Amino acid sequence: MTTTRHAPAANRPASPTRSPVPRVVLPAALSTVLGLTLTALLAWPARERLFEGVAGGTARSSLAGFAGLVADKGLLMLVAVTACLALFTWLRDRFRFALLAATGVGTLGAYAVSEVVKLVVTEERPCRVVDIATVLTCPAPGDWSWPSNHSTIAGALAVACLFVAPRLWPAVVPLALAVAGARVAAGVHYVHDVASGLALGVLVTCLVGLGVHAGVQRVTRRSTSRRSPEARRTTGR
Repeated sequence: MTTTRHAPAANRPASPTRSPVPRVVLPAALSTVLGLTLTALLAWPARERLFEGVAGGTARSSLAGFAGLVADKGLLMLVAVTACLALFTWLRDRFRFALLAATGVGTLGAYAVSEVVKLVVTEERPCRVVDIATVLTCPAPGDWSWPSNHSTIAGALAVACLFVAPRLWPAVVPLALAVAGARVAAGVHYVHDVASGLALGVLVTCLVGLGVHAGVQRVTRRSTSRRSPEARRTTGR
């Protein structure tokens, strides 16, 4: 009788590791950061003129109320989309949920960085510098302008969703841009504030999210690769 010998488990080829992020998302995110950074640099010299044209024009138009609503509450829509995605991945795909949780840490990191930068740069709000009527009331003194916190969080949440579900881009990308643009239209930020905020949110969330996820996966692999005492007694090793 012929018996078939199986190769030892140690010699079997390892199963391919699952890529945490779809290939197209990371290059697109990094290209977006470069484009937004360039936009911020080009907009800065003409910041007051751009602000007066956008914010002043909006305040005099029929879109004033809508711009104010999006500027004030639009971020909640991105939060809702992210929360729904978190619930879906928790129920259907724990690997993607772990990645979304890691990018959540990145979102918090991006917000923290934006707050620190504000305190260091202390750029005055445009509604205190340019004498025009604005849709929203100008924030209190000491609430600095650069970079935009709303835009930072919007960019961070958008890229977090795209890391997990790239097909959501027709929803989350316009939402993030709308929130950022509305902050200028409503009169509380310069164009370079929101462009910088979006870039900061995307960049920090990418770096921190991927770093946290990689660290957690490495620890998990090490813990599962250790042989249990029962297995050692069975094999005599």
